[in-house]
Amino acid sequence: MVGALVPAMVERGSGVVVNISTMVAGFGTAGSSVYASSKAALNALTRCWAAEYGPRGVRVNSVAPGPTYTEGTQEQYGVRALESLASQAPARRVADATEIARAVAYIASDEASFLHGVILNADGGRSAV
Repeated sequence: MVGALVPAMVERGSGVVVNISTMVAGFGTAGSSVYASSKAALNALTRCWAAEYGPRGVRVNSVAPGPTYTEGTQEQYGVRALESLASQAPARRVADATEIARAVAYIASDEASFLHGVILNADGGRSAV
């Protein structure tokens, strides 16, 4: 769907694309090869589109969440697994979905108008350790 919207943004001369990646795109975790590699590809796409469409007025960035409480993650992984993964990050806790939504809202806002091709790690500091 986004691919169809980008030409309209280019024609208009403005727009923002925020892709949703994951912290595991940056390091290996057992059992996540397909998921992590597809999100790593999305990160590359984010940077390529930023280079391609930025000069035409379209900003393209990505948010890479860490463990986050949602219906889907709690159902798929379980609360204990999320908490175990989160314990490896400096924040030592699982994110609430609204925290990730705020990161997305910021990166899409005019306040982030100078950000192009950024992969914003909203992962409780896991990417730092």
